[in-house]
Amino acid sequence: MPIIKLDAIDSTNDYLKHLSRESEVKNYTIVMANEQTKGKGQMGAKWVSEKGKNLTMSILVKDLCFKNEKVFDLNITVAQSVIHVLKKIDIPKLAVKWPNDIMSDSKKVAGILIENSLKPDGTLVSVIGIGLNVNQTNFEHLPQATSLQCITGEAYSCEEIAILMRKSLIEKLSLLSQNSELLWKEYHDNLYKINFPSAFENPNGNRFMGIIQKVTKEGKLQVLLDDDSLIHCNLKEIKMLY
Repeated sequence: MPIIKLDAIDSTNDYLKHLSRESEVKNYTIVMANEQTKGKGQMGAKWVSEKGKNLTMSILVKDLCFKNEKVFDLNITVAQSVIHVLKKIDIPKLAVKWPNDIMSDSKKVAGILIENSLKPDGTLVSVIGIGLNVNQTNFEHLPQATSLQCITGEAYSCEEIAILMRKSLIEKLSLLSQNSELLWKEYHDNLYKINFPSAFENPNGNRFMGIIQKVTKEGKLQVLLDDDSLIHCNLKEIKMLY
């Protein structure tokens, strides 16, 4: 399974999408870049990364069979793949901050962006972008971020971690096909601030307290409010404050 290594690119996701449209690309091909000039996060946010210090990668996954209501299964699978790798290298206090941020001790260490396209035969082609803070240690303007080296004091090989990520993703996709409920249980076991009072903000800037109960199979966040009512929110309808 190939690894394509680039010095600089606007976006590894965009590069891999274009490549897969123009030619036959093997399943689980990885694209890595030392520098990503227009890295993307959720809701169009920019992913900022110091050149050569972090893992900016995309991986192609083809021929996935999901019904519309099951597409979020892929999100939890990728999140658990990343958690699995970070646990193997002894990164502590890991959690998934809905929908796709990976936290270590309340600081963001990684982000995931999944872009899907539907083929005429009903299967999905997914480009999975993973940004992992690896060896960067200066987060002066990003106080809520951290890196593997900040956490452990050790330096890491981004390519070795990318290979581990691919292996873990393949294993978790196999588990998903066999026992999706077990994967969902893992996801909720690792869900950031589940069952704890947390501060949220709606699109109008209004802040409120609530308690995360779960994430629904459709990917909505279920939150219990002070008046004991439940709300179910999509990504653009609620923001969890740190």
